Amino acid sequence: MKNSVQSNGAKPADKDRVLIFDTTLRDGEQCPGATMTFEAKLEVAHLLDTMGVDIIEAGFPIASEGDFEAVSEIAKRTKRARVAGLARAIERDIARAGEAVRHAAQPRIHTFVSTSPIHLEHQMNKSEADVLAIITKTVMQARNLVDDVEWSAMDATRTPIDYLCRCIEAAIKAGATTINLPDTVGYAIPSEYAAMFEAVRNRVPDADKAIFSVHCHDDLGLAVANTLAGVAAGARQIECTINGLGERAGNAALEEVVMALKTRGDRLPYYSTIDATMLTRASKLVSAVSSFPVQYNKAIVGRNAFAHESGIHQDGILKNAQTYEIMTPESVGLSKSSLVMGKHSGRHAFREKLRELGYELGENALQDAFTRFKNLADRKKTIYDEDLIALVDDELVSAHERIKLVSLTVMAGTGGPQSAALTLDVEGTLKTHQATGNGPVDAIFNAIHALVPHEAQLELYQVHAVTQGTDAQAEVSVKLAEGGRSVTARGADPDTLVASARAYIAALNKLAALQRRKTDSKAG
Repeated sequence: MKNSVQSNGAKPADKDRVLIFDTTLRDGEQCPGATMTFEAKLEVAHLLDTMGVDIIEAGFPIASEGDFEAVSEIAKRTKRARVAGLARAIERDIARAGEAVRHAAQPRIHTFVSTSPIHLEHQMNKSEADVLAIITKTVMQARNLVDDVEWSAMDATRTPIDYLCRCIEAAIKAGATTINLPDTVGYAIPSEYAAMFEAVRNRVPDADKAIFSVHCHDDLGLAVANTLAGVAAGARQIECTINGLGERAGNAALEEVVMALKTRGDRLPYYSTIDATMLTRASKLVSAVSSFPVQYNKAIVGRNAFAHESGIHQDGILKNAQTYEIMTPESVGLSKSSLVMGKHSGRHAFREKLRELGYELGENALQDAFTRFKNLADRKKTIYDEDLIALVDDELVSAHERIKLVSLTVMAGTGGPQSAALTLDVEGTLKTHQATGNGPVDAIFNAIHALVPHEAQLELYQVHAVTQGTDAQAEVSVKLAEGGRSVTARGADPDTLVASARAYIAALNKLAALQRRKTDSKAG
């Protein structure tokens, strides 16, 4: 079944439109290990704006100088979407957020405060009256800076309904234009979440003057179900992330809520303005820059989402795709791998192919990517779309790294010990070292450690192929932990050992970036 919006082309009433608020760059980046570079954030923000996201929550400006600069630059560059900066209900946070988003065509300050008894007692050490006063003061401060203010009741689903209504009333009276009632700890079930929205919308004076918003975490695997229940109960803004990235078990996945609305319009008569054909591209980009792989059986964008192995299923699909597919692969931007690029392909054809895959690169980035493509074509017989995506995404992630791989030679075999000779570019200085290890990967990592001393512990090392065949590109994921912080990074190359070195180096670069953020934050 198709949403009536899609099938008859009629424009529904505005009351049926659901705004999509993407917080991949803020809540998504709070996922342990998912730190993104400044350049990667700009790339993701551009794609979100292009695909039709209504509000981009670009970051938490008070968190660090790096976060402030990213939010500020995204605000300047974003053409269509509103740009939001998150702020605690603290005067300096709100002032900093206002400064960060002031260049946006449509700036928003998103401020929040805890409302549940457990948070008030154990985290804030505040009374209910104290928090009501804080809401009024900080929302008014934000409204004096921008016309668009969102207020969130942190841990709303564990807040007594009477007190929650009083908080919402205070926020609206102080000037909040959007009211977000998050399931902060993923505790609610759909019927409870819907009942909460119905209650506050019926009981709060002037509730019709604000848009109500849902923000659900996936601790019990109910984030998307709760999100849709909230919409059915009157919420008209969905807060979500690409791939469901986020703290702990993550957030409601943007691609899942968008396609649920699009596919089940018979029971969910609401619509968004997201270009669904860009969902797969967005998923791949966020996965690349955050170094968080998408699980194979992930809904909508997972590798197996449109794969059919059962003989019964295959028979049905061949006769009529609708027997086992409720949406088409093309509707989410998925296409089969095509062998259209090779060593004789020119720069113009390469540029057009990248545009087809959703990339618009500047001249310098295009030339770097084309050079890497030619090198790959010399080493790999056939080039698939996935190869190009891995190549360009790897270039986007590594373009501004402090440490870069220059060359690697490995000696391996049954005799042992294995050895690796490695040359790195460390902030413009070439450094070379040869090390041995218990296997070639161990030797590579030992050589890197010798050139870039660190205390990080390897928590994950994982390899999978980007495409089929013995010459397939390998994609390696590495997770490093140091000083209570952990990061995940990926590297791609037809040579698994080179991909391993790239991934480890990328993780070290991320750790260094985290340390710089921490230093900037203390200095600020």
